[in-house]
Amino acid sequence: MREHFNKREILNSLIPVVENTAMRYNLIPLEVSLEKENAHWFLRIFIYCPDHPVSHLDCENITRGLGDFLDELIPFKYYLEVSSPGLNRKLKSTREYVIFRGKDVVLKVKNPLEGLSSKTFRAKLVNYEENVGLTVLPEQTPEEICISLDNIFSVRLDEDININNQNKGENND
Repeated sequence: MREHFNKREILNSLIPVVENTAMRYNLIPLEVSLEKENAHWFLRIFIYCPDHPVSHLDCENITRGLGDFLDELIPFKYYLEVSSPGLNRKLKSTREYVIFRGKDVVLKVKNPLEGLSSKTFRAKLVNYEENVGLTVLPEQTPEEICISLDNIFSVRLDEDININNQNKGENND
């Protein structure tokens, strides 16, 4: 006999536990998903840290901190994946617009904007307001522009990988 589970109810019970655990380590859960792939369930948690790039230790802390709580809330076998959002994460929620304020992004708009030569452009994410949309400072213009959310096709982080030059080819004993 097959049991049926309400995925939304399970997620609704998981999210506060994940948020509380992340908060203990100064981390922010950006996304919590429970997906079935090839007959296996995966609980995926993407975390962000405002102070430093997400490390293996951060992921381990979340994994250990959640511990037995997950087994109590998820009534079936699952695989847990905890990771960083990635350097070029597509922003998926208005909450992320606030979290990533001040970061460089690549925007793709549905309709062209005055003063910009392309529908895809780089900008600094300045602000998000619910009734206004996104305020950005495009690389191509000296002035901030507001873009309504209904004109936005996608927003991705545009992070550069910083390499410490002193480690390149040097022996640092």
